[in-house]
Amino acid sequence: MKAVLATDEKQLEDAFTVRTAVFIEEQNVPPELELDELEDEAVHFVLYDDSNNPCGAGRFRTVGEYGKVERICVLKEVRGKGAGNIIMEAIEQHAAAIRGLTALKLNAQVQAIPFYEKRGYTVISEEFLDAGIVHKTMTKPL
Repeated sequence: MKAVLATDEKQLEDAFTVRTAVFIEEQNVPPELELDELEDEAVHFVLYDDSNNPCGAGRFRTVGEYGKVERICVLKEVRGKGAGNIIMEAIEQHAAAIRGLTALKLNAQVQAIPFYEKRGYTVISEEFLDAGIVHKTMTKPL
């Protein structure tokens, strides 16, 4: 599997296809909340399997002095196979190349917190609802 920065329309559509499958179809997030007004200011990543099929996605934005990691998802068939780590590594490398960022921040679904903790993220908030799903904010210094 390989994660790439989406640089053309096909890669962007591949990322949106995976996000639709995971967030809208699987987790019942309303479409208007999943694909939002921030898509154009974000950079997008897509994960491809060995047959070049999209199987994961994520997006990244610079917000002040921190990098905001968002919309991390992988299809059911690749979960538990390192797919999430591949996407996160690509996003974290991208963030590290941006001068002036002091930390990464993300809003993790509570069931994903152990995954992010293994990558060095720390919970900094109480639980809150986002799109009807319980989350906590996490950060990681750069």
